[in-house]
Amino acid sequence: MNAELDTPVLDDHMHLDPVRGRGVEAAGEFADNGGTHLLVVNKPSWQLLDRLPSEAADFREVFDLTVDVVERATAELPGRAWPVLGVHPGLVSQLVDDGYDADEARDLMQTGLSTAAEYVADGPALALKSGRPHYDVSDAVWAASNDVMRHGFDLASETGCAIQLHAEGSEDFTEVAEWAEDRGLAPERVVKHYSGSRLDGITKSVISHKDELELAIKEDEPFMMETDYIDDPDRPGAVLGVKTVPRRVRWLRKEGYDEAIRRAHVETPAAVYGIDTEKTLE
Repeated sequence: MNAELDTPVLDDHMHLDPVRGRGVEAAGEFADNGGTHLLVVNKPSWQLLDRLPSEAADFREVFDLTVDVVERATAELPGRAWPVLGVHPGLVSQLVDDGYDADEARDLMQTGLSTAAEYVADGPALALKSGRPHYDVSDAVWAASNDVMRHGFDLASETGCAIQLHAEGSEDFTEVAEWAEDRGLAPERVVKHYSGSRLDGITKSVISHKDELELAIKEDEPFMMETDYIDDPDRPGAVLGVKTVPRRVRWLRKEGYDEAIRRAHVETPAAVYGIDTEKTLE
């Protein structure tokens, strides 16, 4: 158990860049400030490798780098880290700009997700990551993106895992929840990363601003906390710094939100991912 806070402290969505970022050093700083567990989402290939993918092997290279840095990060934590692997929805625009049509981009992104699902089925990865653009796109790109996301739901259902979504800022994801349920995936195992305090249909991973957290607690629904730390040397501390979640947990403890702390760092992770953040502490 975290001796200082007497609770696990999980950041539900963080990036570690082993190529040009701080990588394991960032995980160590998280631990030094009271953090215990991390869900580490792979960065897209155009950021990690400076090139776009064209086949499954390109996705595999990114996933292998992520699995390796997560293993090394776990050694720095009193708990552990898990990889979350998948395809950033912004890839569709990168591919279309590079000459692909929307259907070709969809097919390649689905290949990437299918490759990520192999890492879940074989053990090193905990969950998948998909979504759809949070910016305006053509009808063809929007349709292709929804096809990619639904493919992610199929894979999550088949492998028995959760899936994180990068998506638009809407508070209504009931249609998305229905798509998941139609594919045998419980909607509570679909997580909207970078969520605000209110969200209908799926589970929210709340960006850890104090006002959003207070509102999320008042909603009295399952939620988790994240920084979306991007580990970019050109943007240090973006989106939020690695110390943020431990600091927010201290603040929540001071404000008397003990029940909410347990919900965000023990109960919701167990329900969504099937992980035990208490038993995985030293």
